Amino acid sequence: MIIGPYINGAAVLIGGIVGALLSNKLPERIRTSMPLIFGAASMCMGIILVNKVSHMPVMVLSVILGALLGELVYLEKGIGKLGGKARGLVELLVRSEPGSEESQAQFLQSYVAIIVLFCASGTGIFGSMHEGMTGDYSILIAKSFLDLFTAAIFATTLGFAVAIVALPQLIIQLLLAYGAIFILPLTTPAMQADFSAVGGVLMFATGFRICGIKIFPVANMLPALVLAMPISSLWSSIF
Repeated sequence: MIIGPYINGAAVLIGGIVGALLSNKLPERIRTSMPLIFGAASMCMGIILVNKVSHMPVMVLSVILGALLGELVYLEKGIGKLGGKARGLVELLVRSEPGSEESQAQFLQSYVAIIVLFCASGTGIFGSMHEGMTGDYSILIAKSFLDLFTAAIFATTLGFAVAIVALPQLIIQLLLAYGAIFILPLTTPAMQADFSAVGGVLMFATGFRICGIKIFPVANMLPALVLAMPISSLWSSIF
């Protein structure tokens, strides 16, 4: 039974509502420091998953080839464009506080950013597929804790609009999780371990990005998740 996406969606919904209710009462020092904690937690989760690797060369090759493919097709730029197209829908569904055109534009830009963060993150995509293939929802549960507080912090400035993001996030994660169920019969424990390790690399890179240490092109690295298991199977058959 798939439960991770529902819990993750509920976390974003609750975080968005609570954050909007708190509004600007949350101290600035907390808004600044907490993302660093979120990033550190993401990196620790990534390290744990990388330790599960079955074939180290498979993990390295998958990440390199996946990132190269993502760069060649401008995947992150494409995701950004999709987020940009969401602005029209955002303008219909939500309204920012009255203000200048510049503040309105800033609101929409920030809102599109969290749509991408919650709906197209490497952790969410990997966690959903991981649960579908293994039944292990621990990654999405851990992500839910991060998303709960992240949504709350964003909602202190963007309002209840943040809670709306829970719906598209839930739909995307459910599609990925149930789609991964059909892949399960074709996999082996070694392939799943290598897939988890590649996902760990993406989570580690995401942690660096959240902390602002280095802006890794995480979206461009997503093809690595698709390549991980085929490369693992090929590696096992040859070596």
